[in-house]
This record gives sequence, C-alpha cells and structure tokens, in this order.
Amino acid sequence: MAEASNDTRGGDFASRAATLDGDENENEETSEVFLSVLVHHGQVGLSFYDSKDCTLHVMPDTVDTRDLSLLDRIIQELSPRVLLTSAKQERSLARFIRALGSNPDYSPEIVVYPNADFGLEVSKQRLLSAHLPFLPPSITEKDRLPYLSSCLPFDSVLMVRTIGALLKCLDRRRVGVELEESSMPVPILQFLTYSLADVVYMDKDAYSVLQIFKYELHPSVYKLQSGQKEGLSLYGILNRCRCKFGSRLLRQWFHRPTRDLSVLRRRQEVIRFFTSPRHSELMSTLQSFLRNIKNIPVLLRKMSLSHTKVADWQNLYKTVYSAVGITDTVRSLPQTIQLFREISEEFTDDLHYIATLISRVVDFEGSLAENRFTIKPNVDPAIDEKKRRMMGLSDFLTDVARAELENLDSRFSSCSVIYIPLIGFLLSVPRLPGMVEKENFEIEGLDFIFVSEDRLHYRSARTKELDNMLGDLHCDIRDMETAVMTQLQATVLQRSSCLYKILALYAELDCLMSLAQASQDYGYCPPTYTERCRLNLQHARHPLLELCAPVFVSNPCVCSDTEGKVKVITGPNSSGKSIYLKQVGLIVFMALIGSDVPAKEAEIGLIDGIFTRMQSR
Repeated sequence: MAEASNDTRGGDFASRAATLDGDENENEETSEVFLSVLVHHGQVGLSFYDSKDCTLHVMPDTVDTRDLSLLDRIIQELSPRVLLTSAKQERSLARFIRALGSNPDYSPEIVVYPNADFGLEVSKQRLLSAHLPFLPPSITEKDRLPYLSSCLPFDSVLMVRTIGALLKCLDRRRVGVELEESSMPVPILQFLTYSLADVVYMDKDAYSVLQIFKYELHPSVYKLQSGQKEGLSLYGILNRCRCKFGSRLLRQWFHRPTRDLSVLRRRQEVIRFFTSPRHSELMSTLQSFLRNIKNIPVLLRKMSLSHTKVADWQNLYKTVYSAVGITDTVRSLPQTIQLFREISEEFTDDLHYIATLISRVVDFEGSLAENRFTIKPNVDPAIDEKKRRMMGLSDFLTDVARAELENLDSRFSSCSVIYIPLIGFLLSVPRLPGMVEKENFEIEGLDFIFVSEDRLHYRSARTKELDNMLGDLHCDIRDMETAVMTQLQATVLQRSSCLYKILALYAELDCLMSLAQASQDYGYCPPTYTERCRLNLQHARHPLLELCAPVFVSNPCVCSDTEGKVKVITGPNSSGKSIYLKQVGLIVFMALIGSDVPAKEAEIGLIDGIFTRMQSR
C-alpha cells in the first residue's frame, strides 16, 4: 500500500516507486539493512539500521559527485534490503534510484516517504523518544539531547534528517520486535560512525585542529557579510587547480582520504611524471587549456531549457576546443600511465564533431555585436538571401526616398525611408515650425504613425508596397537563426555524454598537476606505502608553519609495533609539542590523498591500526 504524499514535486517519482510501507507480511531474514538517504546540493547524508546487531550507523554529510559514485559504492558494500528516501528530491538521486531499480542483479525495495517525515525538528524529536537501552539509566529528559549530541554529529543536517525517517520506518515495520507487544519499541543498542572500507574517517574537529580547511571573510568590502575565502590551510597551499571542477574534486579527495593502494598509486604515478623538471613545459601547456574548461553541466542544462546565451556558446566552444587540445597533448605522453591512457581512450569523435560544428555554424563576432545568436554565411541559403537583401536595403531605400521626395509638399527639403523591426518601412520627414499640434501632422496621401524628437514618421503607399514585398526581414532572419540554434542545441545534447566523461578525467588531471606543482614549489617527496604497521618520517616538516616561521627545524617520527609504539612528548610551553603532533597528522593525511609530503623520506603503513590510534587522539 503506497504512502500518501502531499508533495506535488515528488508525486511522479512516488508513483513509480516500489511498494511502500503498510500491511506487509513477508518473512524477514535474520539480518537486514535499512538504508535512509538524502542528497542536497552535491552532498549526501545517510544512516542505516542493521537488524543483526540492532545498531544504527550514521555517515556525516559528505560531498559526492554528480553521478553519486560515493553512494553507489556504499550500496555495493552494504547491499541494503530497503532503501528509504524522500518524495521531494534532487534529479541526481531520482536518476540513481531509477538505474538501481533496473539492475537485474540487485533490486532493493524502494520506500518513499513525504518530505515532512525528513524534517529536522521532527527527526530530532523521534531520536529523543527512541528506545536507546545504552543510555545511562540516571539520565534525565533534559540531558538526553546533550548526551546524544556527544554521540552523533548534529551539525550534519542531512544525516540527522535521514535518521528521523529511518526511525519511523523501523517502528512501522516492527523490525526485530514483530512478535512482541505493540508497546515494545525497536531497540537501538549503539551508534556507530560509518565509512567505506578504504576511506579514512576524520571528524570536523580533526579538520579544524590540523587546519586542513580554514575559511575567512572575504577582504572585499562588498563580500564581507556573505563572501568567504580560503585562508592559510593545507587545502589552500595545495590547490593550484586551473578549473572549477579540479578544485571541487580536490576538495572531495580531502574529505575522503583513502587507504586504497591502487588509487594512491594511480595518483602518484601522474604526480611523479609532472614533478620531473623536463615535463614542466608540458604541465604549463595543459594548465593553460584547463583554464578554459567551463561548467559543462550548467551549459548543457541551459541548452535543454533553451536558455542559451551568446556567452554560453562561447564557453562551450572554448571548453570543447580546449578538451581537444588536452587530449592531443596527452596522447603524446606515456600511455603506460593509467590516467593518460584513459583520457586517450575516452576521447571520441563526438567531441571533434561538436567542436567543428560550433566553429562552422556560430558567428561569434556577429553574435556579440547583436547580442543574440547569429550564424555564419553558407550555413543556410535562405538566411543568406535575406541577409543580402537587408545589406542592400540602405542604397535601395535611398533611391526610394528620392522618389518619395518628389511627391511631397515643397515645404519639405529632405526625407528618408527607414526600416524598423516589427513596424516595417516608414517615411521620415523633418518636423516643420508650424507643426505643433497633432492636427498639423496630417499630410495628404500619408498615414501618420508617430513623432520622434524633430521628425515625423508616416506610412505611404510606397512603404506599404515595401512591407508586402520585403516583409519583416529582421524578424524573419532572427526566427530562422533561432531555429538553427535549436537544431544545434539538440545535436550537442545528443552527443553530450562524451563531455561528462572527459570532464571527470580532466578534473583528476587538474588535481594531480596541482599537487605536483605544490611538490615542486615546496620541496616535497613521494611517500612509500607499506602494508606493515609502521610510520617512518625523516626530516619531516610542518607544511603550514614552515611557510610562516623564518626558521623551522625538521624532525623525525618513527612509530611501529616494535619501536616507538608509545611516545611521551615533553617540554616547556611553546616548545612545539602541538606542532609536532599536528605535523605528523598532516603528513599522514597528505599521503592518504596521494600527495607528496614535506619530508626527505616517508614510509606510511596502510593498515587500520595506526589510523585508529591517530583518530582516537
């Protein structure tokens, strides 16, 4: 039985969803995962309940890609039986769920609740009234919220909202308590923070203390209240990306450091290539192309809505031709490097076709002059003919004006014939001194139209003939060129999938060249990854402090199961104890995003133990 929804925007999706909550008598398995998810403005928040151990897992709000690749990995890892979401949702999640439903190998039950069930305050109230046996028996209702705030990151709004809807779903289905009395609520024995198998989880306090991100008010007086800029931070010194998508992807890497050795090696091989001095010119060439890579999804969305402006066509043209330049350059690089090989393989003829088509059709100079879409000659013969007639109008209308002057009152020493779009051809004469009132404007054989400054405009028999003979040329040309633009938009949209593919690869290339450039500028070294529980840093430096302090003394750190397992750091105030600890944390973090690190030698152990200990401090 479907759940009723008052949300009109989500109504169509709700009707397509699978069977919703209600009278269900299916036999439940011993272990089931109920996943609740929301996506908003590029961020994903989720929570899930595992009936096997009565545990509620939460994942703080995290940046995801346009195609929700992070969510896809989570679902592959969890394989939830029930996927719960809101009827009011973003297109990316709707597309994702439709694709999930068409998968013949795995098809979870899709449950859709009205958006009101995902309300923030409603979710908090459900959480406060949930059955949580692990809470201290002496805790009061007043202290319940502060206590839960210490267990859950309440600043992750999407995650909190998913918890509320998830609790409602669990209570309705009586998960784990089907045979108990109706007064017995579904138990939640513990809260656990969830992260993907190879992703290292870091909370917001860790990001703040290590100064990985740091926001400051914008120095511009016009942006003091709303604008922010990146201050002195690790992200700030490593971000040398040339396009917006590169910066966005690098931020995602910072939010999701990884232990996946294949990913880290993929990144390191590109960084090693570009840190070589002999490849600096190649890197400069590629970065100059990347500057012209614009926001392709926004451009294509405008095309789908027919809201494309001249500047949008220019940006698309620059993007496509820069993409061609990047691919041609990358094809000359070693194809043994995985990213270079993928860029070469993903580049299709569609991209060349789009670039050639735009170049052949769009007249950018004319479009800028007229502030509208115009086409080049030899694209449409009918449009060319009308434009030739428009261009010849000036001399032709001069001859018509001479003939009209002979038929005018001798008081008029001059006249002109003009063309005004949407009005047509008019006879324009100077306003004589005696022509004060409207009654004085009447001239025999002419129809008065309007007065403008010191000139009077009339429609004569000859101008009426011109209207019938030539028509409204300007509007006809504009309509015909708009039709050409619509056809061009449709062609680009049909072949747009290649643009999305190369955009993701170019963003990765931009990130890795950014890290390579920072490595060159600051004298970093590539880390060595090992499967052992070992951290060995020689002549290590704090990546931020060394940029601010006139003198910085490098120092080592060796930590493993056999040596330095427990360290006691002592010294007077301001001696550098905190800096030393943060330095180690930053270097490990940099290694886990694939970056080179500020040390002469760095060995990083890619196992859970060392990171668990670092996280707990």
